[in-house]
Amino acid sequence: MTDSPRSRREPEPGPEPGADEEPQPREPDLPRTMKVRQKALRTGWTTGTCASAAAKAAAEALATGSPADSVEVALPSGRRVSFATDRCSLLAPDRAEAAVVKDAGDDPDATDGAHVTATVTRRGEPGVELDGGIGVGVVTRPGLGLELGGPAINPVPAQMIEQAVGEAADTESRGLRVVISVPEGEKMARKTTNARLGIIGGISILGTTGVVRPFSTASWRASVEQAVSVMAAQGEDTLVLCTGGRTEKGAALRHPDLPQVCFVEVGDFTGAALRRALEYGLRRVVFVGMAGKLTKLASGVLMTHYTRSKVSTELLGEITRRVGGTEDAAAEVDAANTGRHAYEIWEREGLLPTAGAELCRRVAGVLTRFSEDTLEVEAAMVDFTGQQVVAAHPERP
Repeated sequence: MTDSPRSRREPEPGPEPGADEEPQPREPDLPRTMKVRQKALRTGWTTGTCASAAAKAAAEALATGSPADSVEVALPSGRRVSFATDRCSLLAPDRAEAAVVKDAGDDPDATDGAHVTATVTRRGEPGVELDGGIGVGVVTRPGLGLELGGPAINPVPAQMIEQAVGEAADTESRGLRVVISVPEGEKMARKTTNARLGIIGGISILGTTGVVRPFSTASWRASVEQAVSVMAAQGEDTLVLCTGGRTEKGAALRHPDLPQVCFVEVGDFTGAALRRALEYGLRRVVFVGMAGKLTKLASGVLMTHYTRSKVSTELLGEITRRVGGTEDAAAEVDAANTGRHAYEIWEREGLLPTAGAELCRRVAGVLTRFSEDTLEVEAAMVDFTGQQVVAAHPERP
C-alpha cells in the first residue's frame, strides 16, 4: 500500500515544520485513551438498543397478557443485555406499549434520558412492519441509505428491533406492527445536525454496535463523513468546512448563495472530510475557522485535537515579520499564549488583514497539497464572534 497524503498516519505528533517551509499534510492519530482520567467513563446505550428493548417488552406483553418489567435483547456483537422498562401496558387486546429510558453513560448525548417508546399492534400479515411515530425524524434527502419519506431508523437498529420482537412473539404466523416514538424527540433534534441532513421532525434511531462510547471520536468522524455524503448526494460540488457554530455564521455570510447542506461542522476531522470529498469528486472546498485552528492547519496538521497538535505561535510570529510587522510585534507574537492572543496583537498593530490573509494562504496551500491539486481550495478566518470574515485567500470581491 502506497503511503499517500490521504492514507498516511503518524503514531505520535512530530516536530513542527519550519515557518518558511511548505509543511506536508499530516494526520496524527489520537491516543487510545483520548484523555487521561482517574476512572473510566461509563458507556451507555444507543437509541437503537433502547428501541429494541421497548419493542420486545411490548411484544411480550401482547404475547403473555402481562406487562414486562424487564427484557433481555441482543446487541449486534451477540452479547445480550437486560433493560428495565420505564412503563409497559396493554392498551387493548391487540395493542401494547412500552418505554425504556435511554442512558447514554458519560457521553454528552442530546438524547440522554429520552423515553424511547414502542407501540406494538397485531396485524393480519406475517412479519414485522416498522415505522416511526412522534419524535422520530422523517428522511427527506438522499445520501443516508434510508428510504425517502420513511422513518430515520437506521438498518442495524431495524434489524435489532425485528430480532427482539421475534424472540417475544411468533411473527411468522401473525405479524406485528411496531411504531417507535420518542416524546420530546423533535426538541432534542434541534441539538443535532438532523435538519441539515434532511431528517425532519425528530431524532434518528441510531447505533451500529448498540453501545455508546463516551466522547467517541469515531462517531464524530463518521458524522462528518456522512454529512459530506449527504451533501454530495444533493448534487452540490462545494463543501464548506466550519469548525463550529460561530464559524458557520461567518461562512454563511461569505457564501450566502450556497444551500445549508453544503456547510459541515468538521471539528478536528479536516482530513477525514477531505478524503470523503475526494471520493465523491467534489470540485471545491472552503475552510472557515478562527486563528488557532487555522494555525494548526497551516502547520500541516489535519487532525487538530488538542492532544495531538499545538498552535505554533512561532509560525504566527514569522507571518508577522513576513507582512511587515515590527520585530517587537513579531517577538510578542512568538511568545503569545494562544492563537487568539496573536490575533489580538495583529489587530492592535493594524496587521490583521494582511497577516490573516497570509495565514489563510498557507492553510489553502496545505489543503491543496493534501488533495494533490484536485480541489479548488479557499480558506477564510472569522473574528471571535463568528459574525465577520476578517481575512481570506483567495480574496473575493
